[in-house]
Amino acid sequence: MSTTSRETQTFLRLFRAVVIFVVIGLLSWFVYQNATDPKATHPFKLGLDLAGGSHLIYEADVSGIEEAEVPELMNVLRDVIERRINIFGVSEPIVRVERSSFVTEVPIERLVIELPGVTNVSDAVAEIGRTPLLEFKLLDPSLLAQQQALDSLKSIATTGAAVSNVTINGEAVTEQDPFTDTGLTGRYLETARLEFAGGQSGQLANEPLVSVSFTPEGSALFAEITRNNVGEQLGIFLDGELLSAPVINEPITGGTAIISGGFTPDEARELAQNLSFGALPVPIELQSTQTIDATLGVNVLRDSVTAGVFGIIIISLFMALWYRLPGLVAAVALTMYVIITLAIFMFIPVTLTAAGLAGFVLSLGMAVDANILVFERMKEEYRAGKGSREAAETGFNRAWSAIRDSNVTGLLSAIILFWFGTSLIKGFALVLGIGTIIAMVSAITLTRTLLVALPDVKRNDSHFWSYMFGTGLVKK
Repeated sequence: MSTTSRETQTFLRLFRAVVIFVVIGLLSWFVYQNATDPKATHPFKLGLDLAGGSHLIYEADVSGIEEAEVPELMNVLRDVIERRINIFGVSEPIVRVERSSFVTEVPIERLVIELPGVTNVSDAVAEIGRTPLLEFKLLDPSLLAQQQALDSLKSIATTGAAVSNVTINGEAVTEQDPFTDTGLTGRYLETARLEFAGGQSGQLANEPLVSVSFTPEGSALFAEITRNNVGEQLGIFLDGELLSAPVINEPITGGTAIISGGFTPDEARELAQNLSFGALPVPIELQSTQTIDATLGVNVLRDSVTAGVFGIIIISLFMALWYRLPGLVAAVALTMYVIITLAIFMFIPVTLTAAGLAGFVLSLGMAVDANILVFERMKEEYRAGKGSREAAETGFNRAWSAIRDSNVTGLLSAIILFWFGTSLIKGFALVLGIGTIIAMVSAITLTRTLLVALPDVKRNDSHFWSYMFGTGLVKK
């Protein structure tokens, strides 16, 4: 190889190393700015256990729904609640669906809501509680007659006469809702808007009304209900309260219904907004609440950062003491690995939890594993008389299969944990998986580029660089 060619290759090696340092420097500035600036565009996204906030668990009542439709409706419920929370300014809410079916005969559908920064549980519950449940029910005349008769007998009982074993036409009468379900609920709602009546159909002029439009599926169901029940009363319920019960005069095929209930303009406007952003497809009931103090999260975050710093220092010291110059290169590459990982956490963004931080600290040790495999192979080649650059290249080639297999195995484990685990395990698995990928890439790119950019020496050379490419605490 000519002298000019060797000088060109040396220049390219140094140039690639300089480019890496420049890119890492820019990423370091990006991470620092976004971590310290309160108005940063890409801040770290902290989970509830680090940022503090409210943790709510709701149970959905799906008893009257076909089992095949439950997953879709729960996803709709999740989206509705998430939109509803967002319009009230709650930052970065996390809403997810969970199903419990291992300890109960009937699966229990739950909605888990995490509201970072909202430490007042009553406020959080109020935000969710303002989401209305819209239902359309038909009035059954026979059930209404029985209920009216029962109410009359009860009114007589208040005068002193006892009422028991009430019967009508020889049949026992019990108190029950005279309205029957039609299957038409807020799950079929598309939009709702404020309108004012023109004074027709018995309505007052300029009376505030809420006009609701259904989805194509809901329009077809509404048309079928009105077509089959002309002359009957259709009750419109909001959160179980009867707002109005207009008589169906003719089939309504336009997919639009009018809700009137003596609203003021502000009440009708608020109802239209609530329905547009949060008509629930299924009723939900609050089961448990938990408040996590932000102070606890700060302590966990500080302890995790301390553990990470100590981990980097200890690993770097071991690598430098045992592998000397290649170990120092590995320590620099490990620092670069941390910066790249933190930048990716900001870009995606990844929600960092206490479990996720534990996975990140664990990945620091895994990031060095590939370097150790390479250095051991490199040590063998270097002792056999090869130059440091050739030994490095050969070491990487020989160690690649072991690096690939070990990292792929770790990545598969992270994927399995993320796929089947709970939210706590998913945070750990996601960070561990990302860390594994970055560790493998950094080992075969960063460490390799920096090693081959160093001076090329052999074991028998007498100068300082020869000793620095040795291994252990003494020269062998």
